[in-house]
Amino acid sequence: MGNIVAIVGRPNVGKSTLFNRLIERREAITDPTAGTTRDRHYGKAEWNGITFSVIDTGGYISGTDDAFEGEIRKQVKLAIDESDSILFMVDVNGGVTGADEAIAEMLRKSKKPVLLVANKVDTNDRQYLTADFYALGLGEVHAIAAASGAGTGDLLDELLKTFRKPSEDPEPDIPKLAIVGRPNVGKSSLVNALLGKEQSIVTPVAGTTRDPINTRWNVFGHDLVLLDTAGIRKKSKVDEDIEFYSVMRSIRAIEESDVCLLMLDAREAMQQQDLHILSIIQKNGKGLVVVVNKWDLVEKETNTMKAFEAEVKQRMEPFTDVPVVFTSVLEKQRILKVMEVAMKVFEDRKRRIPTRKLNDTLLPDIERQPPPMYKAKTVTIKFIQQLPTHVPTFVFFCNLPQYIKPSYERYLENRLREHWCFTGVPIRLFFRKK
Repeated sequence: MGNIVAIVGRPNVGKSTLFNRLIERREAITDPTAGTTRDRHYGKAEWNGITFSVIDTGGYISGTDDAFEGEIRKQVKLAIDESDSILFMVDVNGGVTGADEAIAEMLRKSKKPVLLVANKVDTNDRQYLTADFYALGLGEVHAIAAASGAGTGDLLDELLKTFRKPSEDPEPDIPKLAIVGRPNVGKSSLVNALLGKEQSIVTPVAGTTRDPINTRWNVFGHDLVLLDTAGIRKKSKVDEDIEFYSVMRSIRAIEESDVCLLMLDAREAMQQQDLHILSIIQKNGKGLVVVVNKWDLVEKETNTMKAFEAEVKQRMEPFTDVPVVFTSVLEKQRILKVMEVAMKVFEDRKRRIPTRKLNDTLLPDIERQPPPMYKAKTVTIKFIQQLPTHVPTFVFFCNLPQYIKPSYERYLENRLREHWCFTGVPIRLFFRKK
């Protein structure tokens, strides 16, 4: 389970620029799926072989410093609650502002490691401008220029020192299921129905659950851990950015899990926020089962299961090889089916295909439909191998890996899915020079 780093600060200090710099190199390499939704606010970064998650809180704040009292304070509070380390960004051009002081005060009280980052120090003679920020009482000021990348290497070296080692998992073989989705789709009700007792308080107010509840579930021969993700506390007076809260809260559960149950409300179409959570599941390479809840409340004539499933899969393109289960948690309809499907996805995610079988099966497909030529050059794939990783990952050795088109990658992925069952499992493909 990786560390989660949040970037906080008032608007326009360069949070998103730093965020993009931290995730871009990795993003370009490890997301081989063409057309995957690129999140603006969540990504994976890597430094010195250590991978961690980065959250840009700034992407969710609209307005200027005036919005500080409400919005920024909430964002910072949530970042303190949910992340392992915090990068607090300030802008050397403006000196210390009231907003900076207020954020610093919240961070000083938190028990989380905080690195103070002074941005826009793009020349040596601007270094002296960082002196003012020692007054914030957060220790060393790390001078960087996010736009050019100056100073970011040293900053990352310091950041890695704040990470606590991933705790040794005493039960590595027990499947972990995260139940994720927008507020009020029935996540806690599903946990209660499975456990047969009121583990979570369920109310019609969206976001009653506050902390992820981890529960061991041992029924009908299944032994697993359920992670019930926290929703959002929705204060009626404040128009909070619900998406920011549920996504931030879902991230940790998704990272800890093996398989995610993405719950939808049958009375609503799949929404942007569901796709947002879906892309985080994909980026982390977790298994996926889509659970359409409250199916008993839908008028059946107009909206059959087949039509609804087709609509869901269309929104999820290109990752459509996903099981969809229709439930009514309150009526306890098909909830065990959900668990059976989730366990099947868990097993499929661990599938290892012997190299010889992989080549014997796929090379004839490739011969029948070879990669398109590029500038009169023939692209040939000679050998395929599966890597020993948690996420099914395949390396295709070829003469001109840089000329493999996304459409051909999809063709290869579809062949893999056709020959071996990877339903609900993201697959990663890499192309290397032989």
